[in-house]
Amino acid sequence: MSRRFELLALQSAKWGIRCTAACAALLGATAAFADPLASPGYVGPLQPAGDPLSFDGGVLGHVYMSGQLSALGLVQSHSTDGSRGRGDLSNAQFELQTIDGPLQFYAQAGAYSLPALGSAYIRARKATDDLYGVLPVAYAKVVLNSQLSVMAGALPTLVGAESTFTFQNMNIQRGLLWNQEPAISRGVQVNYSADVVNAAVSINDGFYSGKYNWVSGSLSYAFDTSNTVTLVGAGALSRSHESSAATPLVQNNGSIFNLIYSHTQGALTLTPYLQYSEVKRDESLGLDRSAKAYGAALLAKVGFDSEWSLATRAEYLKSSGGSCGAMPDCQSTSLLFGPGSSAWSVTITPTWQSGRLFARGELGYVRTVKPAAGASFGSDGTQRGQLRALVEAGFLF
Repeated sequence: MSRRFELLALQSAKWGIRCTAACAALLGATAAFADPLASPGYVGPLQPAGDPLSFDGGVLGHVYMSGQLSALGLVQSHSTDGSRGRGDLSNAQFELQTIDGPLQFYAQAGAYSLPALGSAYIRARKATDDLYGVLPVAYAKVVLNSQLSVMAGALPTLVGAESTFTFQNMNIQRGLLWNQEPAISRGVQVNYSADVVNAAVSINDGFYSGKYNWVSGSLSYAFDTSNTVTLVGAGALSRSHESSAATPLVQNNGSIFNLIYSHTQGALTLTPYLQYSEVKRDESLGLDRSAKAYGAALLAKVGFDSEWSLATRAEYLKSSGGSCGAMPDCQSTSLLFGPGSSAWSVTITPTWQSGRLFARGELGYVRTVKPAAGASFGSDGTQRGQLRALVEAGFLF
């Protein structure tokens, strides 16, 4: 995509957000919906508006509009690209969706950045271009009955305990375990919901590869209103040679599993989860050795009052296998910072939100253990740790 088109895409996203309220007014918009919309999903501490704009979409019924506009700044140690700090757009997105009737739709458009621990920061313009485009999530939904529905399009992944965009999560940055997971996949998904059980199964293109050779599934059980356990499994049924910023060759040819537990009591939410991933040997892909990764994370948030809250995350990830040793003409397989490496991280994120306005800060630290030569932090890849400080502010509508 050309630079000219990148700028046009960003300008279009900004124009859409600025004009949402005005366009809605012209279409007879109201704000009568009493509860926040289910999509996009928020796990807090940020909360979406409970009165999204809506207008009469004719045969489509009521069409609801929501959105996010936010910016961030960061400073970091041991940068891999020589940049100690920068400011950027983190979200300039808006959503259109219907929530009633047998045929529904959801479309999320705009620009975004996806900061993640252990990875170089990519500016919003480049992230939007290189990853999922200016329409990252869009799907049609057929509601068969109160328990069963089918969705098709560009869908949020079923894998993991963290979502893709900054405003959806407890922390500004995604974690080390999230870096092993698909974020958005194109495909078809069947959803089932009945009382305490929720399940979904999807045929999709995994890490946005364009080859529909992945199967993903999730099953959750709510013991009560405070405690839920979820099992997730996903993986490739065949091989794909696709490799891009959105499609890591190694992970896209592997499988991944989660065990996620969530406990909510008053203002406290705890979400510990386990993760296992593996990729098999395949010399045709340059994967001369199989590799595995084991991870554990704890996400927590607590609210102090109606405006202030604190979120934290601690995680550990270890890889095994993948090494060729001294064997000649052998290509190692890396799932982390080189074969056999591991890493841990700690993140703390205080948040303030008043109505539609929010601001939050963050400190995140990553430490690598036994990284491959040149695979860690700093301009030469030899620094074992990286500290980042971020601020993000904006509004939700």
